Amino acid sequence: DPNPDVKKQIVRELSFNKSCASAHICQYYGAFMDDTAGTIGISMEFCEGGSLDSVYREVKKLGGRTGEKVLGKVAEGVLNGLTYLHSHRIIHRDIKPSNILLTRSGLVKLCDFGVSGEFGTKGDANTFIGTSYYMAPERITGQSYTITSDVWSLGVTLLEVAQHRFPFPADGTEMMPRAGLIDLLTYIVRQPIPKLKDEPERRLRWSEGFNYFIECCLEKEGNKRATPWRMLEHPWMLDMKTKRVDMQQFLRTVWDWQEDQQPTLTTAEGVNLQENGGAAAGITSEPPGNAKVVAAAAAGETVT
Repeated sequence: DPNPDVKKQIVRELSFNKSCASAHICQYYGAFMDDTAGTIGISMEFCEGGSLDSVYREVKKLGGRTGEKVLGKVAEGVLNGLTYLHSHRIIHRDIKPSNILLTRSGLVKLCDFGVSGEFGTKGDANTFIGTSYYMAPERITGQSYTITSDVWSLGVTLLEVAQHRFPFPADGTEMMPRAGLIDLLTYIVRQPIPKLKDEPERRLRWSEGFNYFIECCLEKEGNKRATPWRMLEHPWMLDMKTKRVDMQQFLRTVWDWQEDQQPTLTTAEGVNLQENGGAAAGITSEPPGNAKVVAAAAAGETVT
């Protein structure tokens, strides 16, 4: 039989998802037991676009970068999902690229509430749980987990996807060759927050607004960090809401969905590097080998 604690987590997740009515939360359909294997199967909405983790790794494989406009839509979807969860007294507690899914049309949805928690009257939860690499400083030091802790995890996620690497020195990297989990967590608490860096050699430049948004997400002190609904009012977020982004076309290009019409080289480029230097889309200017790579680099520019 499954571990009683695991079963308890699953029951909590299923009971919440069954009544969930947010466009930014994966829909739950049902569950079944496999008595032979001692497992519980969960039937949920199929998000054909895959996880944000799989998407950015595919873009990286193609030699492109996920653009700032796409990241804006991702951030907006996550913040809306977190705001909905808070209205139901739920903290997600495990925001990371693999727990952010995309539908075929590009709608952003949160999944995996196996570690989510209900908070009390003070709006916090006390159990030490979640993926350590994305954990906010207050959780690492044993303080209460609040909804703003999920905002920190979003900031780390956006940095990772934008730069195609985890923003802190992970286990066994060149920066910290002997680093273990404790070393990493100590680094996150004590060292300055990572910055989103331009890459002039690739003509890759990010907007000041995006940099400021990430800085706000990565405020070290949890009681000073903005809530998801406040972050939805951030100047960069308000600007991103005005941008037209063809998320469906972006995913078609990344995954090379043959049944859909593929973009041509002209439409895939979709941005004038001479005019904006790639600041709006965070694109690279290196000559690509094919239209698919160009489109992945353009990453979210509206196809007209």
